[in-house]
Amino acid sequence: MIHPPEPPHPLVGHWLKRHVSLVSFVLHMVGIPPTILGVLLFAVYASLLSFPIFVLSLSLFLGGFALQFAGHRLEGTDPGEVIYFKRLLGVPYVEFPPGADYLDDDA
Repeated sequence: MIHPPEPPHPLVGHWLKRHVSLVSFVLHMVGIPPTILGVLLFAVYASLLSFPIFVLSLSLFLGGFALQFAGHRLEGTDPGEVIYFKRLLGVPYVEFPPGADYLDDDA
């Protein structure tokens, strides 16, 4: 029996609304894998205590994050990690890109 596809999780829809620029989306797609790989390699470093693995892990993590932050900078929004701390401090933040109001679910 063929089942219709399930709708995406609400978090996926929210993430897509926050990354409407093609350049930002591509920077995230390129930056997320090295960020995750850097975290995973840190566990290897912790078990082997190898300085070259530590440097590789740190550079992958920071490089991947830098690409994602560049995407948010180009889009004019704050990254999710920054939004979290701005909310805690009561500081204003920009979650959605300017002109993204056309992406409402109600439309």
